[in-house]
Amino acid sequence: MSQRVLICDDAIFMRTMIGDILSQAGFEVVGEAETGVQAVQKYRDLRPDLVTMDIVMPDMGGIDAVREIVREAPEARILMCSAMGQQALVVEAIQAGARDFVVKPFQPSRVLEAVQRVLD
Repeated sequence: MSQRVLICDDAIFMRTMIGDILSQAGFEVVGEAETGVQAVQKYRDLRPDLVTMDIVMPDMGGIDAVREIVREAPEARILMCSAMGQQALVVEAIQAGARDFVVKPFQPSRVLEAVQRVLD
């Protein structure tokens, strides 16, 4: 059975890019979220094997969404996606419970390496 993924990013082109990378690698994209609030709700509904989470999103930022998800599901596997120059936020995200991060713009090989680290 393929691993189920929830993709959380406010930019549709980023969700599409991540979805394409993961789908081609055999993952099943089971949902997408544009905001932190949606991300938390969709995690509750879908219980995916992996979440990709943008740091900057409307409603509730990605770090707060990570905290909320991990509070309810400590086993959650979350991969942060950050733009260049957000290193301090990445550290905060890892402290909040994210397992790893990738930096935009994405290289597909880097995304897949990080996904494997998060799932192992």
